[in-house]
Amino acid sequence: MSTPAELEIIKVTQELLEAIAGGDWDKYQELCDPSLTAIEAESFGLPVRGLEFHKFYFGPGGSRGKHRTTISSEMVHVVGDVGIIGYIRLVQRENDGSFKSVGMAETRVWRRVDGKWRHIHFHRSPMGS
Repeated sequence: MSTPAELEIIKVTQELLEAIAGGDWDKYQELCDPSLTAIEAESFGLPVRGLEFHKFYFGPGGSRGKHRTTISSEMVHVVGDVGIIGYIRLVQRENDGSFKSVGMAETRVWRRVDGKWRHIHFHRSPMGS
């Protein structure tokens, strides 16, 4: 059974993923700390800091065609004002009648600031092909 704080972390993580898929830069900025740090495939595993690196990917305006993002096998820890969620992110896409699914292993760290959860760090690795 999840605690209310753990459910909050799952909810804000889903909101973040929906903002990413929908190309909603304003919502992404609202949820993220300006000094967000990340290690991800797009940075070739090198750490990046700040939102500018990520802003580039919002230029195209989000996912094309029908898509669904699912959080699977989530594990949540909340310690004081810090929340950590690890999960598998499954993305299903349909484009011109063809279907594709991809999976990523993700860990996201959130910090509660003035009563709101702010995304401060993530690590994302692609899963199999």
